[in-house]
Amino acid sequence: MTSSALGRDFRLLWSASVSSRFGDALRTPALALLATTLTRDPRVVAAVTVVGQLPPLLFGLLGGVYADRWDRRRTMALVDGVRAAVVATLAVAVALDRAGVPVLLAAAFLLAALGTLFDSASFAVLPTVVPRDALPRANGRLQAGSAVAGGFLGAPAAGVLFAVAPALPFALDAVTFAAAALLVLALVPTPVVGAGLPTSTEPGGRRGSVWGEIVEGVRWLRGHRTLWRVTLLAAASNLAISGILAVLVLYALDVLRVPPTGYGLFAAAAILGGVAGALGAGRLAARLGTAAALRAVLAAQTVALTGFALARHPVPGGFALAVFAAGTVVWNSLCASYGQRHVPTGLLGRVGAAQRMVGLLTAPVGAALAGLAAAAYGTVPVAGAAAATFALVTVAAWRALRPSATGVLIPTGGA
Repeated sequence: MTSSALGRDFRLLWSASVSSRFGDALRTPALALLATTLTRDPRVVAAVTVVGQLPPLLFGLLGGVYADRWDRRRTMALVDGVRAAVVATLAVAVALDRAGVPVLLAAAFLLAALGTLFDSASFAVLPTVVPRDALPRANGRLQAGSAVAGGFLGAPAAGVLFAVAPALPFALDAVTFAAAALLVLALVPTPVVGAGLPTSTEPGGRRGSVWGEIVEGVRWLRGHRTLWRVTLLAAASNLAISGILAVLVLYALDVLRVPPTGYGLFAAAAILGGVAGALGAGRLAARLGTAAALRAVLAAQTVALTGFALARHPVPGGFALAVFAAGTVVWNSLCASYGQRHVPTGLLGRVGAAQRMVGLLTAPVGAALAGLAAAAYGTVPVAGAAAATFALVTVAAWRALRPSATGVLIPTGGA
């Protein structure tokens, strides 16, 4: 099924998401490049990245609360409008040579903080846009569009535009945010679902405190056996994923013997795999059912990661990386779809935020461990440890996601 068959509102939401992702892919490397023109202190350059990673940990659960309290369509549009203004201001500052390190840090932090609210609202709005049995297809197409816009278009263009004029990537990013805001506003309005209720399934009623609503979302996630198990499995796998990403460039250059000029092509294998996985997620769920599909994906990723750890040539290494990336996107699509189908509408923002929070907590740990291990023993043991971690996660998933334990073998829709 194409995105056209998913309906007008999905086309609008897809276009808004792709536009924002294209802008993100322009801005992120441009910020790093701009930082290097201001200072060569690696601590300062790294700080620009770190401050962009802190807000999801600090404000992610809070963003989930307000995504459940406010009209999600208007929230997404407002956030993108504010982000457009922030990036436009940054573009002006860069053009006038007034963008010092404090300005970069403030912009990175503010944009990431606004992104936590946008992500929660976006996750919760999709079930109002497409039928529930079409969610795997819709999530897959959203991820495929984002991968193409970010990996194939935005990231390569960022360096070129920055070379032409440092302010240009930021100015274009502002345009993409403004376009996304207008596209989201064109969605058909949906009723605001009341929050703060014991079940969060009916509109109206008194809201509780912010903290009380955060606890309600976390408690619901913790009490749903299948979703909690999937969340823990995702967190465990993120240890390996973040570890591999932390040393990927070194592994590719030193172990696989990828020439520096060919690293971009090698990295594109992961993007191609991700696109293929995104487009095939719906078909896999329809054929196997959600539980069986999730278990099969983890098994395939374990095999791919093992092949990657054993490879010593760019071609088999790139192929293994592509298969692994495809599995990651399929897993993300199916997990998102399962949550969107089973979480009460009034809790979608908070439960989705809680899931992301659990996953984010393990990512920096995996990256730090990989960095320390690679410094002491080289990158090859890191790849082997990542494959072993995925093997353990697969074994755990085979038990935790048994049909008798979860009851989620019901097909989730065709492709």
